[in-house]
Amino acid sequence: MREIVIVGGGYAGFYTAWRLEKSLRKGEARVTVIDPRPYMTYQPFLPEVTAGSVEARHAAVSLRRHLRRTRLIAGSVTEIRNADRTVKVRPVNGDDYQLRYDVLVVTAGAVTRTFPIPGLAEEAIGLKHVEEAVAIRDRLMTAFDQAASLLPGAERRKLLTVTFVGGGFSGVEGFGELLSLATAMLKSYPELSIDDLSFHLVEARGRILPEVGDKPGAWVVGSLERRGARVHLNTQLVSAADGHVVLSSGEEFDSELIVWTAGNASNPVVHNHTDLPVDERGLIVVRADLRVGTEREPVPDVWAAGDDAAVPDLASPVPGAHTVPNAQHAVRQGKRLAKNIVASLRGGRIRNYRHDSLGVVATLGLGRGIFQYKRIVIKGLPAWLMHRGYHVLAVPTWERKARVLSVWLTAALFGRDLVSLLSVQHPRDAFVTSGDPERSDASRAIDA
Repeated sequence: MREIVIVGGGYAGFYTAWRLEKSLRKGEARVTVIDPRPYMTYQPFLPEVTAGSVEARHAAVSLRRHLRRTRLIAGSVTEIRNADRTVKVRPVNGDDYQLRYDVLVVTAGAVTRTFPIPGLAEEAIGLKHVEEAVAIRDRLMTAFDQAASLLPGAERRKLLTVTFVGGGFSGVEGFGELLSLATAMLKSYPELSIDDLSFHLVEARGRILPEVGDKPGAWVVGSLERRGARVHLNTQLVSAADGHVVLSSGEEFDSELIVWTAGNASNPVVHNHTDLPVDERGLIVVRADLRVGTEREPVPDVWAAGDDAAVPDLASPVPGAHTVPNAQHAVRQGKRLAKNIVASLRGGRIRNYRHDSLGVVATLGLGRGIFQYKRIVIKGLPAWLMHRGYHVLAVPTWERKARVLSVWLTAALFGRDLVSLLSVQHPRDAFVTSGDPERSDASRAIDA
């Protein structure tokens, strides 16, 4: 029986395995997915997780629940050696080992791109995983509780200052949702006012949301600024040491919460630890049919898709263009990849991947959004409703759709659930301290 190994259980990996389960005959092949996390993160919901509009678990799709005929390995691939048809697996617990394959699928997913900026590694948090979105929400809500007990001044101002670095979809959506949450929370904190909030969005380029046109992008900037935010264009983060933000424009301020969403980088295993062909950006060279290699030199039985693959965009009028790394492409690439693998096993026809964009839609906070399809632009509440409608249809499995809808309906009836659970990051605190606040720091050191 042939061994199909899928490196990564994100969008492309999950959908490839899911479709293979439905298509493969009994005994035709065994599918193995290797990923350190037991779930696939539905990343478009992460901004709403930060705002509490979607429960954290509802943005995570269990691999074991939905891939019942797939072998799942909790670990990371640290090396790919196609010459030997092996991958080196580092399990969550235990020693590294080699795993052989007949067919390899690389869908490792991108990682957050960072730079050697002073204080960035110590102070900032990303927005790529569920746990990061939950931590952002809880830190903001805890900051509100702490600020409400302080008199106006530098410490209170720092607690209520939020800085997002990166003006792509992830950054803008997360920023807009968190701004919406903070504004709504003011109703429960009479000690605080809108003037106490300080939200900063920092973008190195001269515009945000590069996937939309110039005018819609400018409208989003204006919308955020009308809500009290500051958008710093053509500006870079110079330092974040000790939470003191220094911008290339010369502006400086203290910020309790710093979120880094300034782009993606190729997965290290793809960039540095494989003998598969990669381009100058560290992405795997992929043909239009999702086979690794070039038109003249394909790599037999090796496939790739998602953020780590340079997939030719056949729908683009620009020669040599590649598909953008987003969920819309990753999901559809996973489905096409599964069909092509089955066709390859059975000697059938392998088809090229082609997808005409359905447009782009973004949430900017409760009741606010923007949608663009070619020259059609929709703003405000209709775009926000389109965002929710599209993603509740796109999130995999009916079970997840029902759970998300139930949370939205409950929030519509009873409002936001304004409860911080930051203490769950230190679950032994109460047990170790026995209620003594002087022992709290020591218990957190033990947890770490």
